[in-house]
Amino acid sequence: MAGRLASFKGPSTPTSSPAKQMQQQPASPLRSNESTYHRKVRTIMQELRTVAENWDDIVLVDGLKAAQSLIDARTELSNELALVPAGTQPKHRIVEPKLSLMEKRIAQLDTVIFKLRKQFQKMNNLVDSLESVLAETHKTKGWQAVQEPLWVTWSLEKFATSIPSILIPYHRSLNMHKEIVETLRSHSVSFEVSREAIAHWAVQPHLEEGSWDAQWEDLCEVEIERWNSTR
Repeated sequence: MAGRLASFKGPSTPTSSPAKQMQQQPASPLRSNESTYHRKVRTIMQELRTVAENWDDIVLVDGLKAAQSLIDARTELSNELALVPAGTQPKHRIVEPKLSLMEKRIAQLDTVIFKLRKQFQKMNNLVDSLESVLAETHKTKGWQAVQEPLWVTWSLEKFATSIPSILIPYHRSLNMHKEIVETLRSHSVSFEVSREAIAHWAVQPHLEEGSWDAQWEDLCEVEIERWNSTR
């Protein structure tokens, strides 16, 4: 109080470093009434974000690399076979290494699908966990606790009833990737079809508007206190 009254006695001396003064301001106090279910909601949503990030890494790093290498190997083999004189058989050393590489890449794509299934199951489990938090809180705290805003405007009920929608685009994307792998599995697939398949693989059209980043990241940053506290 004395410090604030002192400001009426005359102008204060300007600081030599306004930026430094701003940096020294104390951080906003944490929510004092944050409960267990507040923390559970934050943790579940952060884990959903991690699953979505892992998904993109699997698709755009592991999957895209394997698919592109598979098509490159087929293209190289096709070009080499085109140089073989008509009426003669290609040498074993030309065909076998390329076929071996192709089969290896197909096996890698199968592993990618396995990993995507695993991530989708984690996503399902997290959605179920959030619904369990809703049910538990309703049972122990009543309807008011699940319907009042958690931090800003979204309630626990709104989080728990809205988040299942994220499963739809990711399930569609999973099915699309499975279909692409089946398309690329055949060594007789044309270059044009393969190129189109890889384009769909990379773009992930089902996630253009339904991905975590498109639907949830900005919302969580606004609605959940300390959203990036673990980063």
